Amino acid sequence: MEHDSPAGRDGETSRLEVRTTLRRLREGRIGRGARAMDLLWSRHPRWSMAFKAAFAASLAWFVALLLPAPISDFAYYAPLGAVVAMNRTVVRSALAAVQAAGAVVAGAAIARLADLALAPGAISIAVVVGIAFLVAGWRGWGVLGDWVVTSSLIVLIIGNTDKLGFVGAYAGLVALGAAIGALVNTLLPPLLIVPSSIELDRLRDRLADQLETVVDGLDRSEPPAVDEWDARRREIRPVLERASAAAEESKEAARANIRALRRSTELQLLIARAEALRVAGETVEDISRLVMRWEAVGNDNLAFGPSVRPGVAEALTVYAKALRAEAGSSPRSTPRRTSCARSSALPGTRQNTTISWRAPWSSRSTAAPRPSRRWRAR
Repeated sequence: MEHDSPAGRDGETSRLEVRTTLRRLREGRIGRGARAMDLLWSRHPRWSMAFKAAFAASLAWFVALLLPAPISDFAYYAPLGAVVAMNRTVVRSALAAVQAAGAVVAGAAIARLADLALAPGAISIAVVVGIAFLVAGWRGWGVLGDWVVTSSLIVLIIGNTDKLGFVGAYAGLVALGAAIGALVNTLLPPLLIVPSSIELDRLRDRLADQLETVVDGLDRSEPPAVDEWDARRREIRPVLERASAAAEESKEAARANIRALRRSTELQLLIARAEALRVAGETVEDISRLVMRWEAVGNDNLAFGPSVRPGVAEALTVYAKALRAEAGSSPRSTPRRTSCARSSALPGTRQNTTISWRAPWSSRSTAAPRPSRRWRAR
């Protein structure tokens, strides 16, 4: 047998030593430092973008200097393209590279065509800027439409001495730098799971806070007045929109992302959690609005009254506790477990049928009488 031979035993011993050394590295200072850096970069994508932009710009500069003259004389345009192409997702980065290159070429073409028909001067500048502004309005340029105007002015004024050579070097180097920036972002792609989870945590906390303030008002012997209810109202819609936008950005970040294959389950749980919290947000918003409207001092016929109000308060307390319990594993401590073990505690998900859209009024949550008929009557 191979393992019984001295060579086999030596090979097995070597593999065991390698595994032991790797485990010690992961558990030692190096491993803890790497995990801390991963957490820091995961929570602050801007920092990783800054590092990648700096690396891509320096790489673009180095590559441009290797090109033959006179192209290498304009090497400073390559880092400009690399910085423009750097973005929060791989898809956006590739799109920005194409848009930047296209805008530069369009602006250069406008300047050269105007130069053929007009002499250099104020009239040619006015014509070029006017046409470039019209072309820059095309939606296909995205946020880089202004580059059409900038490119046309640079080519018209600076490139007047070497018309063809400067245009080729300028457009080519910007396109080269943009390609390098997109490539760096593709090889080191952001995934944006942790920032999205943090936004979802904020939404969850805001919803639970709103429910608890409503419960506090319902626990009183007399319902609050309208102005008191207004003081208890929390802004849910802006937090809900930010959380939804963050979740959509995470979905976009997973496209063409080599890291997304290893964390596909985590991404699916994040999207499921975002959808569940979106439904919960709309639920809490509607509940709060209706309670504050119909259970206030001054109404001749209250929605609940003193006999039903405690039961409703208890049901909303259960709802708030379910939202609080949704915090299974915090991204602040484990960036690779951001979404796991969370969706099961969310109101309105399939994993938890005890609390749902009807949870505030459901007999499963409280034994108090159901006020649904009187509620609909209002």
